[in-house]
Amino acid sequence: MDCEELYIKLSGIAVFRGILELDVTKKLMSMLKYRTVESCGDFAAALYKHGTSLTKYISEVVCADENICLLAAAAGREIPLLIKESVERELGIFEDVSRITPADIQNTMDCGKNISADYLPCWETENVNLSELYVRRLANVMLTGYGIYENHTGFMLKDGKIVPVLTPDPQRLSDLSEYAAERKKIFDNTMALINGKPAANALLYGDAGTGKSSTVKAVVNELSGMGLRLIEIKKAQLHLLPDVMSEISTNPLKFVIFIDDLSFAGDDDDFGALKAVLEGSAASKAPNSVIYATSNRFHLVKESFDDRHGNDVHASDTREELLSLSERFGLKVTFAKPDKNTYLSIVKSLAESYDIDIPEEELFIKAESFALRRSGRSGRAAKQFVESLLCR
Repeated sequence: MDCEELYIKLSGIAVFRGILELDVTKKLMSMLKYRTVESCGDFAAALYKHGTSLTKYISEVVCADENICLLAAAAGREIPLLIKESVERELGIFEDVSRITPADIQNTMDCGKNISADYLPCWETENVNLSELYVRRLANVMLTGYGIYENHTGFMLKDGKIVPVLTPDPQRLSDLSEYAAERKKIFDNTMALINGKPAANALLYGDAGTGKSSTVKAVVNELSGMGLRLIEIKKAQLHLLPDVMSEISTNPLKFVIFIDDLSFAGDDDDFGALKAVLEGSAASKAPNSVIYATSNRFHLVKESFDDRHGNDVHASDTREELLSLSERFGLKVTFAKPDKNTYLSIVKSLAESYDIDIPEEELFIKAESFALRRSGRSGRAAKQFVESLLCR
């Protein structure tokens, strides 16, 4: 293999030029250019951080590269013929690069014959059809996404930027008991979003510990393979909502913007940001997203009796505006506190899933006692009770 020729070809990469800025690729080009034992060691050290296969590394970075071709495919735009030809040519170059062996480097060293192979580090290579692999990548981009959205399901805002949640809640619908009718409403609404049909912003409200947040996360986990992602936004970050909508609006994936435990004070500045998006302002929600909020209260704006008196000339209009925020959610789902039978049914289901072998009568007596010592019956109390049995 002509290492000098490969170096020249790589230097002229255009569509996939971002790959040349990666540390491993920089060290690879240095090795192809200088062909010394030192440059070999530098390259291998960089590669080992990602594995021992050069072919696998090249395949992964090529498929992950956010270039003009991938972005056009994700947006459903036609890829110009000139770009297609460049992509095909550059994929051929990377395919050749992915097969470079330590022997290829040794054979082209100025003093290669005098250097033992024992002095050179090793790495693995395999045969790969990068063109075929990339065609499949473009075909599946609508479901897999690209960039950080390809390998993660849950996201949050940190310092104003969308970042992945590295340890997401693995909750699945099969893990949840009762409230099947309530969960079906959220599931069906989310499926409408995925299928490109009108989907409503949803408010899940009701007593604490009834599974509102778990429902949202479980639905996303269930449908992530169909191109669904979750971005959680704290109430104090709602002023960033228009920026988030702008960033995801051209993404091929579908997004659930999740706001947990939502409520406002009467003078809360973040109230206006959410209201504007729900109403449909100039910076309205992205067409590929829905907003799912959970709250323990139907009226999301806290109001005291003192608020009823003051110097507001049109006080009734102001109150109506504050109290009508919940009405701007097209779908409202109530999660009521479970009665005794529902609570014990949840306890029984969880105990069975954890293989806890306790007579049903004894289990129910202990579960009721546990609920009395806590804040009452709820799905959360049932889970905490069963987990306490596991600890014993």
